[in-house]
Amino acid sequence: MVSDGVEEKIYPLGYEPEISPDETDPNVRNNLLDFILKSGPTEVVDTDLFAVMAKRRSTRKFLDKPVETTKIDKIIAAADTAPTAGNFQGFEIFYVKSPEKKKKLVEACNKQPYVDAPVVLVFCKNPSRVKLDFSEYILKKFAIQDATLAAGYSQLAAQALGLSSIWIGMFDEQKVMDILETDLVPSSVLCIGYPKQTKFPKPRRNLKDLVHVTW
Repeated sequence: MVSDGVEEKIYPLGYEPEISPDETDPNVRNNLLDFILKSGPTEVVDTDLFAVMAKRRSTRKFLDKPVETTKIDKIIAAADTAPTAGNFQGFEIFYVKSPEKKKKLVEACNKQPYVDAPVVLVFCKNPSRVKLDFSEYILKKFAIQDATLAAGYSQLAAQALGLSSIWIGMFDEQKVMDILETDLVPSSVLCIGYPKQTKFPKPRRNLKDLVHVTW
């Protein structure tokens, strides 16, 4: 999109994808994100979805190793592929790059030290994006579902790229909002990086305790 001879950027200040198509159609919302998702692999890519699910483990200790921008691009793009209510995408992502803000997030997240990870993404609900004729309560419910699904997709993408993550759900909402300088309410904080060690699967409940058949 061009205005007065100046190209309008379709990515936010402070975050520019490593690669982008030579030409983008501003009328196609997913043009850039589709390009990122379909771009070549970066180091480690596990394309077996079920293997990715089986290997995913919450990691609380990360290596002091930067995550490549191309991998961050794919993780963020993966979030955008998640299903949302009415396809209105009732969520937004805050990519926290400031070391100072990460330290503040540690405090806001019940002093959980691993929040100071190489990559920190805060998923926030934005019910105002959900243009459906329902009550405010229902729109907020849709938004938290949208944000939750998006974060889950990002976790799987991170695992597929040889990374690990941990989902943070215990935090002071207002403190996180103040740190991010937003009025959007956070749904989860996703911390991502290279794990210090590979963790083995933990025991899961019996299938009879998981599934209930209703006739």
